[in-house]
Amino acid sequence: MAAPVLYRFDDFLLDLDRRELRRGDGLIALEPQVFDLLAFLIRTRDRVVSRDDILAEVWSGRIVSEATLASRISAARSAIGDSGETQRLIRTIPRKGIRFVGEVREQAAMVRTPVAAAPAFDGPAIAVLPFTNIGDDPEQEYFADGIVEDIITALSRCSGLAVIARNSSFIYKGKAVDIREVGRELGAGYVLEGSVRRAGSRLRITGQLIDASSGVHLWAERFDGQIDDVFALQDRISESIVAAIEPTLELAEGERRRAMRPLHPDAYDLLLRAASLRDAFTPDSLAAAITCLDQALAIDPACAPAMAARAYCQALRHFQGWRTPDEDYQASAVALAWRASECAPNDAQVLWMAAFAIWNMADDTAPARELFRRSLAINSNSAMALTLSGWIEIMAGETAAGRALIERAQRLNPRDPRGWFAAAAMAIHAVAEDDFAAAIQWAETALAQNRRFAVALRVLIVALVRSGHLARATSVARQLLEIEPDLTVSEFLARIPFPVRKMAATYAEALQAAGVPACGRSRARLIFSTVISDIFSQVGKLGETLFILP
Repeated sequence: MAAPVLYRFDDFLLDLDRRELRRGDGLIALEPQVFDLLAFLIRTRDRVVSRDDILAEVWSGRIVSEATLASRISAARSAIGDSGETQRLIRTIPRKGIRFVGEVREQAAMVRTPVAAAPAFDGPAIAVLPFTNIGDDPEQEYFADGIVEDIITALSRCSGLAVIARNSSFIYKGKAVDIREVGRELGAGYVLEGSVRRAGSRLRITGQLIDASSGVHLWAERFDGQIDDVFALQDRISESIVAAIEPTLELAEGERRRAMRPLHPDAYDLLLRAASLRDAFTPDSLAAAITCLDQALAIDPACAPAMAARAYCQALRHFQGWRTPDEDYQASAVALAWRASECAPNDAQVLWMAAFAIWNMADDTAPARELFRRSLAINSNSAMALTLSGWIEIMAGETAAGRALIERAQRLNPRDPRGWFAAAAMAIHAVAEDDFAAAIQWAETALAQNRRFAVALRVLIVALVRSGHLARATSVARQLLEIEPDLTVSEFLARIPFPVRKMAATYAEALQAAGVPACGRSRARLIFSTVISDIFSQVGKLGETLFILP
């Protein structure tokens, strides 16, 4: 077996085995196709390669647009300090193709002595490597190390996540490493690495989360700020990274566990399978998630995360209207939520899940807000806890406090895969503030991410009715009744907590105006109401008319 090859050119190092491009001690992040393109050009530097050659090598013969190909070539040039104007290293030959023209030195990679693998953790584990200082100022080394220490401390507060100690991860400081070997040696399934660059008074921090078993990049982000307030910048970066990678890790672990088909799945496997099913967010997937959690609790009756997750799934079904007729679940779900919070009083995720269940289904909803506060006191960087807590504060009439919590969640995790919760909560805030134009925009943002989200459909109906768009509100009501076939206004008000009477009245009037039955609805009554609404909408007489069928 041939030794791995390293290519050196200028002050760059391209490592084919580790799939890394480095400049000095700094790692340059590359998309997989850009890395493959650069490696192909260097390997074939003795000749001009055509467009077809590149497609065959990099895209396995698949046809891609000229724009896509041009963007990858541009990205490869940018990564090695070249450009389409200078073409110092990658030169375009008109009507022929492109060629790598830089001077390249090949060498065999040194074979590292294998290190004994550390025992794997039972659950997700992450190692945070020392961030690389790629600026000219060696004094910034302390800043890079401080960032890493803050991140390790913040990650250690995440429930269910094992974090490798600083003393273990810092043995790799200043070394070119293979992420897969780091994961094996430390027993970590995930590795976070990054870099720090200073230019004058400005700082740029990058971070990348990598699956240590496959080498796949799961998340990457860049943070820019002024050096004037180093500590504030450290706090912002560390909290943002933690908030972003927590849901990424959960999703990655869920997908990994769901892909496995163990013969004897334990409670933890079932818990993660349930999380993956829950995020699919359909009536069937939530029911299946609850089944998984029941099985987990049969294996481990004292598993607080499974208790909280089951109560939370029931709360999702509850506000979506996805329950079977005459199903009696509220009391048992609330009792399970309280038991979870008592069994794990310091688990932030257990607390916010329990809080959401209690708010939605308990007779006394007030204690839920305190549980949310306790959760955020333990982990203030959980985007989901911030979002749901903000939502509940808005519903309780604390609109300014609620909005602040949601906006913090959006700042911390702007690409949250469950961002439709935050968008819908912002729409509810806008309705509470009588800003119906903003409510429409936020509700549409939520629905663009999840068309099944009943909360967003309901608030959109309210905003449309209050804005005078009754015909469209009626159309959205038909969509809502596909999601909640048995919905009536009276049932909705009895099911969903509305501590602020004005908001309850606003919802009741708008839903009924859009065609949601007041009570005892039937499909024929809805269709007739819709037809009447459409007729009057066309003649412009429906603006202030409210039809209540006998």
